[in-house]
Amino acid sequence: MARKKEVKKVEDIRRFREINVNDFSIIIKPHLTEKSMKLLQEENKVTVVVKEESNKLQIKEAFEALFNVKVEKISVINTRPQSKRIGKFTGIVPGFKKAIVKLANGEALDLFKDAE
Repeated sequence: MARKKEVKKVEDIRRFREINVNDFSIIIKPHLTEKSMKLLQEENKVTVVVKEESNKLQIKEAFEALFNVKVEKISVINTRPQSKRIGKFTGIVPGFKKAIVKLANGEALDLFKDAE
């Protein structure tokens, strides 16, 4: 029983840790598409573009520190660079790494606040 209480205290301390400068460099921007908006509304999942070198643990700690929410699960996807063609011009859209962050039950994140 004592073990469970210790683990719970450690989780509470991690949840409210100080914001580090590296947290801002790990999470780059939200990835807003129709699918990501549907995930946000129905399954309480947030999609963000993250730094290529980051791993799941770093993403989780940065997300919890920046937004002060409890993260339940993280899925990471590496998207490949794509070649695009518009008329006779061709180019390459660079690849990126995105993370789908599932928030715990009862947690919410408001990405769109009223800008007045």
